[in-house]
Amino acid sequence: MTEATDELGRLLEAARAWKAHRLGIATVVRTWGSAPRRVGAHLLMREDGLFEGSVSGGCVEGAVMEALGRRMATGGGEVLHFGVADETAWEVGLACGGEIEVLVQAVEPGAFPPGLFDRLAEARSRGETVTLATDLASARTAEGEDGAFVRRYDPPLRLMLVGAVHIAQALVPIAAALGFRPQVVDPRTRFAAAARFPGLEIDTRWPDEALADWRPDAASAVVTLTHDPKLDDPALEAALRSNAFYVAALGSRRTHAARLERLAARGFGAADLARIHGPAGLDIGAANPAEIALSVAAEMVQAWRRR
Repeated sequence: MTEATDELGRLLEAARAWKAHRLGIATVVRTWGSAPRRVGAHLLMREDGLFEGSVSGGCVEGAVMEALGRRMATGGGEVLHFGVADETAWEVGLACGGEIEVLVQAVEPGAFPPGLFDRLAEARSRGETVTLATDLASARTAEGEDGAFVRRYDPPLRLMLVGAVHIAQALVPIAAALGFRPQVVDPRTRFAAAARFPGLEIDTRWPDEALADWRPDAASAVVTLTHDPKLDDPALEAALRSNAFYVAALGSRRTHAARLERLAARGFGAADLARIHGPAGLDIGAANPAEIALSVAAEMVQAWRRR
């Protein structure tokens, strides 16, 4: 399997690698209170017990996997409820005060069709969103929005950084840990030296060329870091013409005001310019590259969760 940076990517890779096995999939379909995982979280398991993903961070995984084992043998699916008031919940460790409902299904045509894994993987590779709906009474899942439980699958998260600067060096590993695939563009050869970003290939084209090829989508963030209008402005123009969920630019308030004037002269209206987070990052009093990178990462996650 190729290495995926995000949880869904790893699960889809596992599903495609395990096609020769019987599989079961568990999904968080409802939560109350201090639930350990969000609605939509998955756990995939094969018949020998090997699994990928999580529905509770470890609290109820054992009970869920037992149910998955039964469903792989009998087919179909069912909804399991775990709550702090239930004796079973204490036995399996859900004592955090929350409640969750977990759908367990056999991966088979009558429950979770195995072809859906390929459909999701192909859509993600094209930057497309797919919606799956499940009839909880019959435990059948299909593409569409007609069902009691509806789950949207977005493309992989990407962070496109303009400028192979010191802040980018700090931001790349933070973004990767958060499930983003970082991409860095900088035509300046000294900044783009391979030794500055171990394991990451720097794109040395001009930013507008790179972004035209990268094609930011609704799961993409674009952040400019160079302070150089020749590099930042064309990248921001490309980002504003895309569906990128987060567009940000480093620089002072005075620098940002001048940037907005230049972009306005290029035909961008007030609504377009309002999309740019500038200066980039949450105001945490950042005073060094690592802290600035942290502030940008935090604002990026905030924008993704609020979208």
